[in-house]
Amino acid sequence: MAVKIKGVDAGGRICPPLDRTYNSIEVLVFLFLIVPSMVLSFFVVKVGSVSFRFVAVSTMLRDLSLVSLVFFFIWRNGESLGRLGLTLLTGWRDLFWGVILFLPINFVADLLGSYLKSAGLTAPAHAPAFLAVKGPGEIALAIILVVIVALTEETIFRGYLLLRFQGLNLGPLGAALLSSVIFSLGHGYEGTAGLVTVGALGFVLALIYLWRGSLVAPIVIHFLQDFSGIVLPALAGIK
Repeated sequence: MAVKIKGVDAGGRICPPLDRTYNSIEVLVFLFLIVPSMVLSFFVVKVGSVSFRFVAVSTMLRDLSLVSLVFFFIWRNGESLGRLGLTLLTGWRDLFWGVILFLPINFVADLLGSYLKSAGLTAPAHAPAFLAVKGPGEIALAIILVVIVALTEETIFRGYLLLRFQGLNLGPLGAALLSSVIFSLGHGYEGTAGLVTVGALGFVLALIYLWRGSLVAPIVIHFLQDFSGIVLPALAGIK
């Protein structure tokens, strides 16, 4: 299918807004690949013991394969990575905003989660066993995990899906909302309170991306969120 070459990305390269039919088919194929596996997160806590190492390695392989597919689509369509927000034109400023915004965003997310639980939405009594990190080897693996997850998932959910959903005429806010709902599906093990909280967090990250035009700040916030939730408790538990 022919692709119309028109438009300029953040890096100044001429790039195509895809034909709407092509855009629709591509994003539907991508969603068909990711959504079923994400829905499995609703059942993972019911299937018995799953080790952190298994979850970490499988998550990294999944995310790396999906972001590789995203890069293939971008290359195939003659687009540049700048269209996904992978640009360092304002890198230091976006890094600054990511660090500065992390604490208030994390604080509000904790408040929202607590309010939703008090309102009756479900939440696990304890953190899932597969997120329990033990020993120096698993801590090192956890650090690699949170780096890869922040880079790949922001590229997928805030970069690629936002771009493609806007190509379906959803508008920036509609695209941000839909991508955030899909993002939350991978956190079914956190209960309904966790789903809503993660979806809200994803929406805020999408707004920051739309504001900055770069994925740097969302990547930094995502990394710090996961680092504080997975790695820091393990570091604090070292005797």
